[in-house]
Amino acid sequence: MASNTAKASLLTTEHLRWCTDGNVILDDINFAVNQGSFTGILGPNGAGKSSLLRCLYRFVKPEQGVVCFEYQDIWQLDANDYAKNVAVVLQEAPSHFNLTVYDVVALGLIPHKGLFSRANKTDDEKIAQAISQVGLTHKVQQSFEHLSGGEKQRALIARAIVQSPKLLLMDEPTSHLDVRYQIQIMELVKSLGITVIASFHDLNLASAMCDNLLVLNQGKLVAEGTPQQVITTTMLSDVFGVCAHVDQHPQHNVPHISYYYGYIQDNVNLGNEHA
Repeated sequence: MASNTAKASLLTTEHLRWCTDGNVILDDINFAVNQGSFTGILGPNGAGKSSLLRCLYRFVKPEQGVVCFEYQDIWQLDANDYAKNVAVVLQEAPSHFNLTVYDVVALGLIPHKGLFSRANKTDDEKIAQAISQVGLTHKVQQSFEHLSGGEKQRALIARAIVQSPKLLLMDEPTSHLDVRYQIQIMELVKSLGITVIASFHDLNLASAMCDNLLVLNQGKLVAEGTPQQVITTTMLSDVFGVCAHVDQHPQHNVPHISYYYGYIQDNVNLGNEHA
């Protein structure tokens, strides 16, 4: 790897391997994510996308290999220090009992202020701004549990904004959002100027929003690079088992996929549904 790339890397993985119940879920994963970049993780269900993210935010420890944040093994870092720098938005919204939207978003302050510290005026303004950015000002005092799936996802993104992380990890961040909010939230996340790693099912959205893409299949990293380098008819056929036409988006200089129906490849191994 060239030295200028190494100097810009915020997070790297080297020979990452993780297994569960005797099954290899991730195998020899190597990549580097540069500071300020937006990296998308693609792959069919069971390819290892969520498992890779779990390794990156220290939910599971790899059996082999290392994940480094700012050139330090994340498992050698103080847990609270890592939490200050890395925010996580999961696909499934956690239960927050009867906390309001305001309360949930305020949880983003905990790594910096502690569990029992009260928010001051500056904190209140920061929380209100984040809630406004995701379009939930009218829900600020509503119970988090009573929100729709999309509203919960937006509240969790606001919590991540309040956390002011260097790195934002997102697992299917648009899975519960309608098209309008998919675009709005992704543009908001991109405008934050922080490093983002997110898994996607929507390949066209990933192509439009991401600087770089990682493609997983059966636990292996099978392609990486810019959207122009990664989104090809060959990759779509080999990894996803679909026949497609790839051209340029009419507004942006990124690949755009149009799928042919009736040409699904039944012989493609799409991996374990639960990885």
